[in-house]
Amino acid sequence: MGAGWVLVRNDALLPGELDPLYSPAVRTLSGFLRLFAGREARDGRPGERLARSLERLGPVAIKLGQLLSTRADIFGREFAEDLSRLKDRLAPFPTSVARAEVERELGRPIETIFAGFGEPVAAASLAQAHRAALLDGREVAIKVLRPGIARRVAEDAEVLALAARLIDRWAPPARRLEPRGFAATVIRATELELDLRLEAAGADELCEVMAKDGYMKTPAVIWEGVGKRVLTMEWARGVPLSDPGALEQPDLDRKALADNLIRAFLAQALDHGVFHADLHEGNLFAAPPAQLTAVDFGIIGRLGPSERRYLAEILWGFLQRDYHRVARIHFEAGYVPNTHSVAAFAQALRAVGEPLFGRAASEVAMSRVLTQLFEITALFDMRLRPELVLLQKTMMTVEGVARRIYPDHDIWAASEPVVRRWVARELSPATQAKRLGEEVIHAARNLAKMAEEPFVRAERVIHEIHHVASPLPWVALGALVSGAAFLLGLYLR
Repeated sequence: MGAGWVLVRNDALLPGELDPLYSPAVRTLSGFLRLFAGREARDGRPGERLARSLERLGPVAIKLGQLLSTRADIFGREFAEDLSRLKDRLAPFPTSVARAEVERELGRPIETIFAGFGEPVAAASLAQAHRAALLDGREVAIKVLRPGIARRVAEDAEVLALAARLIDRWAPPARRLEPRGFAATVIRATELELDLRLEAAGADELCEVMAKDGYMKTPAVIWEGVGKRVLTMEWARGVPLSDPGALEQPDLDRKALADNLIRAFLAQALDHGVFHADLHEGNLFAAPPAQLTAVDFGIIGRLGPSERRYLAEILWGFLQRDYHRVARIHFEAGYVPNTHSVAAFAQALRAVGEPLFGRAASEVAMSRVLTQLFEITALFDMRLRPELVLLQKTMMTVEGVARRIYPDHDIWAASEPVVRRWVARELSPATQAKRLGEEVIHAARNLAKMAEEPFVRAERVIHEIHHVASPLPWVALGALVSGAAFLLGLYLR
């Protein structure tokens, strides 16, 4: 209720500027709600009023605004630009407070670690950053959590959880979007951001991952400057993409920069199963000719082997325009209930995919594409998968940022080298044979353990055999069972 009142007071719930787009009933409701809006609060454009509202509502709401700000292609450039202040241009807290926090967390005077400690250079929803220098002269960025932020996050979490329960209870059509699971994922990710020691570990891990491909970099962690509420990293090279002049740097190759962003994200997710899950413009620095540096590793996404395979095969199917393969993977992954037809779902995917191929991003109305996708997910009873929330959110953010960097960006052409590399490696006969051997050994061990129990249930044995055999042609089943029996005999000796 409080969140709704803040939006109403700022005329940000049903902005008057959009009246021509509303139905008569909604237009009437919009006019009624504006009676409660404050005169000063109504100043500015819809995006400016929404930004003010979200800033008042706290960190979780600000995260939503950051996501919306990356999709100028959906909500309009002016609206997205008005929300962009939520990325790193919020009101900072005093430097004296930050200095005291750093000394308290690190347990020593600032002068014993840093040669200088500057004013805030960026202020976001959870923390702000200061430019400083180490005693050896290296420039660093010091991130300090906002005072009282843990209490604000806890309050936001309660509101979000309550909203999810209400939606689940009173809006049956929305239940397939798993509002409770979605809320739990967002809340957990935000809670983890409150321990900067975990962020330091995530940054260090992704630094190693990024070095293997070179599409993106991250500054090194300065471990002696890390505490629960303080994080010190080397200064990031380049200009933040949230800066209007970032894309006007001389010799900047905008197409290559957009390609590197897409490929960096996919390489992290597919090849390593770990990815930066907060890649908005405020967390990305650009330098000529096409160097990207990422900061702020508070939200890290992870994918298991199965999710990585499903993602790669779905992308590869789209790249090959093999809609039946894409549909089949959706059913195999459990994304679409088996009560539906694979062929019918493939037909629906073709209706989405074909209009996109061979067209520049600037020619594609993403709002229409997303509307069509949403209608298809409803038609085929697809449910939101909480374990994939961070992946889906990051994919949407990354694609939006790439479009802003290079309006004619081709996401499929950018994705192809990374996806092709994954397919060639993971779906090769040698890899398949290795994976089969590992599955046979795993099944044999389970069968051996089950055989040692006093009572062995036959259906459990059948399940183990089926689990390994299901991906194989039936002609290989006899050899597989024989091999498993042989290995089982070895284990039982």
